[in-house]
Amino acid sequence: MDTQLNYQRIESAIKYLAANYQQQPNLDDVAQAVHLSPFHFQRIFTEWAGITPKKFLQYLTTEHLKQKLQESRNILEAADAVGLSSQSRVYDLFVNLEAVTPNEYKTSGEGLTMEYGFHQTPFGECLIAVTERGICGLQFVSEENREEILQRLQNKWSNAIFKENPRLTEKTVQEIFYTNEPRKLNVLAKGTNFQVKVWNALLQIPAGEVMSYQTIAKKINQPKALQAVGSAVGANPIGYLIPCHRVIKNEGLVGEYRWGSAKKRLLLGWEMAGADIKMAV
Repeated sequence: MDTQLNYQRIESAIKYLAANYQQQPNLDDVAQAVHLSPFHFQRIFTEWAGITPKKFLQYLTTEHLKQKLQESRNILEAADAVGLSSQSRVYDLFVNLEAVTPNEYKTSGEGLTMEYGFHQTPFGECLIAVTERGICGLQFVSEENREEILQRLQNKWSNAIFKENPRLTEKTVQEIFYTNEPRKLNVLAKGTNFQVKVWNALLQIPAGEVMSYQTIAKKINQPKALQAVGSAVGANPIGYLIPCHRVIKNEGLVGEYRWGSAKKRLLLGWEMAGADIKMAV
């Protein structure tokens, strides 16, 4: 309960800072907004992010995100110059995406058994569903929309067999969110050929980096398909692992996110902080 409550406070703080950024609120202002003492707020935030709130916010400025976009473009251009394809090991990926077959797509998962559970993560509660072939769903939830999110997943895989098995799915959640060196994870995605192309491109963005919608479109050789790329990013069925949160606008703006822009900012800042901490070690 404390983990979930502390996360909610941190998320509320990010919303407050985003709404009042021009007034440059200090630590006391933010702590008061989330009904905590400055000392207590600073402590729980630093425990969660590994850095102070002030340092965390520096990662989320438009100027910093623009710089990150430029760095990503330079890395991709360098890779292309030496003939590395999108399937090359430019980065050490730990997620392998498998798309359902055309027949499985048409039959909506007939013959598949999906085991699911609800679990706490550093970013709030999630619903995760797994099959023998990999993770087939990962979405953030709240108490209010638990059943709605589960029903949406069941509708997507309408002919699959669903079994609640939190003891099994807890192990997967631990590997995703709480293990420094996770084993390679397989995900089983149901989508159109175009969507799968976009999701594979997202897997090329390492933690702590960002990429623009325009760059993703160029990466899949569809430079004019910005709207379709945006729709495919938004339709991502396996949040966090297929990192749609790492795609931002070309202007350095964070942009929209299915689970709210505050959560997207938290994911980005948390990953950037983690990447910098690793580099410093």
